[in-house]
Amino acid sequence: MRNSLGRVLPLARQSLRQRTLAIPSTSLRAFSSFAPRPTTQSLHPTFRSSRPSSSLTPARQDADSNPGLSARAEHAVISTFDLFSIGVGPSSSHTVGPMRAAKIFVHSLPPSFAPHVHSLKVSLHGSLAATGMGHMTPHAVLLGLMGEDPQTVEVGRLGKVMDEVRAVGEVELGLAEKKQRVKFDLERDLTWHLNPLPAHPNGLRFTVFDKSGDMLATNEYFSVGGGFVVNKETQTAENLYYRDINPEHAEPSRRNQTHSAAAVSTTVPQIEAGASPESADSSTSVPSVSSATPVAEKATKSTHAPSGQPPYLFATASELHKICVEQDLTIAQVVWENELAFRSADEIREGLMNLWGVMDGCIRVGVTSTEEVLPGEFKVRRRAPGLYRRLQKGFYPTVEVATPGLSADSDTAPKSSNGKGIAKRIGRTNHALDVVPLRTTPVFPGIEYLSCMAIAVNEVNASGGRVVTAPTNGAAGVIPATLKYVTEFISHMPERDIMTFLLTASAVGMLFKRGATISAAEGGCMAEVGVACSMSAAGIAACLGAEPAVILQAAEIGIEHNLGLTCDPSAVSSRSLV
Repeated sequence: MRNSLGRVLPLARQSLRQRTLAIPSTSLRAFSSFAPRPTTQSLHPTFRSSRPSSSLTPARQDADSNPGLSARAEHAVISTFDLFSIGVGPSSSHTVGPMRAAKIFVHSLPPSFAPHVHSLKVSLHGSLAATGMGHMTPHAVLLGLMGEDPQTVEVGRLGKVMDEVRAVGEVELGLAEKKQRVKFDLERDLTWHLNPLPAHPNGLRFTVFDKSGDMLATNEYFSVGGGFVVNKETQTAENLYYRDINPEHAEPSRRNQTHSAAAVSTTVPQIEAGASPESADSSTSVPSVSSATPVAEKATKSTHAPSGQPPYLFATASELHKICVEQDLTIAQVVWENELAFRSADEIREGLMNLWGVMDGCIRVGVTSTEEVLPGEFKVRRRAPGLYRRLQKGFYPTVEVATPGLSADSDTAPKSSNGKGIAKRIGRTNHALDVVPLRTTPVFPGIEYLSCMAIAVNEVNASGGRVVTAPTNGAAGVIPATLKYVTEFISHMPERDIMTFLLTASAVGMLFKRGATISAAEGGCMAEVGVACSMSAAGIAACLGAEPAVILQAAEIGIEHNLGLTCDPSAVSSRSLV
């Protein structure tokens, strides 16, 4: 089983390099090491729109193939809370991303511009034009211009905002200083262009004018999947690796994946695993974990204050597995340690449980809905409530799945035939995040619930409800359904397993985002549902106590069985939802 993600999920304008991953007792191909490279140009308020051709170019270059380029310490590490974010349906790339792009554009306008802005034009390009109306792209753009955020926007506003703007012929810009109304005619100032902009299929352009009709500022943005937005011209929109609207709210290490000395000079020196502070110079070589500090020399508890610099950088599954082995950390623990660079342990725990709370609530809404059909011209019948009733065994109200008298330590590791036990498993037993004990006889009762729960989330997403990008809205049902199945049918310690599942899944999602794509516009359904399946496979394997090598193999199997999936829904360009 040696399928390369570089072969199966190529970016639209790149060829992905294949690298071999060797893991004890198994083998698979590494996640490719190419990815979009962010730019670092400063904001200029009067920049003219350009067509960025380099914002989605290979990030790594081989020194052998191009001796003139020096190696850069680029990696796949982003925050779990950037990969998983709370938003609204029906699409992360066509709804969440455009809403965020519109808000970024408005916030990037200097305060001195506000008195002069009189009118606004928005153009949707490529896939956003072809399928935008069915995905409520113009609705999301208008809300973003008004200063709304996908995580906090009132769900019901999506269906009303276009009528509101059409009635008054104006839109209220949510400028950083204060709100201001500008002229906006939906039929004239919102245009649709099937020809995509060069950098990405999901492009949109914003332009503001003064009272005399002269252009004040314009910029192009690209929604690259999962709600992430990139732009060549401004650092403000350079959030391929973070979701903050304002760049000053994100640490430099989250805005730049090179992590060279120059990139992190405003935070802390980059110290690779096992390196001393004196060795943290201006070297920009690819991170190495071969000289990892012995476990005995490392702190046993995760108590350090946020530093803004994740300690364990990886760009491929091979590097991730090597970190696990040499640092004696599970995949979830590696991600936990990286998160500590940005937030405290309590904040990590609270954030993960908040994500799960939204996922769980989304399932509840889906299975208990009283609406018979989904919004839209096809009047698609909701299936989840009926399936739930047919199962005759509700999982709401839910309770913690715990067996009386069963503690975390009672789920003991299996013994070998000679009675002496097995080799030490990877993972620190005295870590803030407990290691999941190995389950030797996993069972899958009530598997029909998993499908019901996944359909429930998908229907909430399709109706424009509150969901978690996991890693995209198009695949929003896979991870919540799998995790709900774990908590209801498998787990003896739900909180531990919820955190383990989400952190493990996010590590796999980072590799796909960095090495291939999570955008359906680029990679089809296999880039959405396939990636979510791979992430879920890794998460459930981790919750069954699997070793990192087995978890990564499960992720590979998950994506393999989704290869070749494409998406071409019927009549998606219809504007009947206006």
